[in-house]
Amino acid sequence: MAIIKPFKGIRPPKELVEQVASRPYDVLNSEEAREEAKGNEKSLYHIIKPEIDFPAGTDEHDPKVYEKAAENFQMFQDKGWLVQDGKENYYVYAQTMNGKTQYGLVVGAYVPDYMNGIIKKHELTRRDKEEDRMKHVRVNNANIEPVFFAYPDNAELDAIVKKYTSQQPEYDFIAPGDGFGHSFWVIDKEEDITAITKTFETIPALYIADGHHRSAAAALVGAEKAQQNANHQGDEEYNYFMAVCFPANQLTIIDYNRVVKDLNGLSPEEFLTAVSKNFVVVEKGTEVYKPQALHNFSLYLDGKWYSLTAKPGTYDDNNPIGVLDVTISSNLILDEILGIKDLRSDKRIDFVGGIRGLEELKKRVDSGEMKVALALYPVSMKQLMDIADTGNIMPPKTTWFEPKLRSGLIIHKLS
Repeated sequence: MAIIKPFKGIRPPKELVEQVASRPYDVLNSEEAREEAKGNEKSLYHIIKPEIDFPAGTDEHDPKVYEKAAENFQMFQDKGWLVQDGKENYYVYAQTMNGKTQYGLVVGAYVPDYMNGIIKKHELTRRDKEEDRMKHVRVNNANIEPVFFAYPDNAELDAIVKKYTSQQPEYDFIAPGDGFGHSFWVIDKEEDITAITKTFETIPALYIADGHHRSAAAALVGAEKAQQNANHQGDEEYNYFMAVCFPANQLTIIDYNRVVKDLNGLSPEEFLTAVSKNFVVVEKGTEVYKPQALHNFSLYLDGKWYSLTAKPGTYDDNNPIGVLDVTISSNLILDEILGIKDLRSDKRIDFVGGIRGLEELKKRVDSGEMKVALALYPVSMKQLMDIADTGNIMPPKTTWFEPKLRSGLIIHKLS
């Protein structure tokens, strides 16, 4: 059962939230962060991408860059750009994209729940990326950015969330660039705080939707602090890390597509013949073709779109990994025909989030940079939860969640 707690959030005054809030650290590079923060000393990028305060080209993993993050975090508090709430609260964070709103509860998630599998993962993490975020958590003694969890739908939690979201939000703004809406409420009534904590105790598992590296880093630093504390009790703030938990039925996973540099020595005709061994191939012409259902794929090659439908017997509907379109396409096209064995390390393949649209695939092939594009039907939340529940791991680059959580609306201190 999931253990959570309220916490004293550190957050910007209402009138500064739009200046402080930023995109997450891992969706843009140093130069893009430098550009977005230009002329704005209050931007959270000074804490989550502190290399922007050094000359261009400075290594973001240099110890002095991490130290600058902590220095800036302290300065933001000293100047009143970030202020800690006087009591422990839960919070509601809502995001609106394309007219659809999803409502998440901001909570302190329990480090031992991550270690013992109550907080479930569906992706492998890379140690170098974990270590980078661990250094960031250690130096700031805080979770500066939240992780993104899903939980099985719950009517009691829905009712509490609705009670608060029918009131005036604390923050309410449209983010520049993507045009998504972000709203935020404080849950400060003791009876509601108690009810939320108790309701989570009936929820068997939480699922990491987005932020596997941040989750791992936060949990590992918490466990590290517990080991280092001779008087460890188990209720210290470092036993918890900040997560925004959304009901699974409100979340949308969008497609995560592939582009490949060459056809592994085959002509386009030979490649299509090879594909037709395991797929029904139908030419669709020059109009963009989008996959229509599970096991239907869209292929773009030499200025034409094709529908590919996996033939019966080429996949196993009873295997939570084998049934995934990312597995089918990886095994039967990328590996078997194109010779791409490792999606993590092969330089011939790149990945394009569905938020960019299938036009982006066409553009990258038409430019000559890539030779072929493959679009996949998105994974469902049910598939993701089934995989996590069975202890399986999804292949790399399977899920893309949108909208991303905005950073800087709230921060969790570890002491």
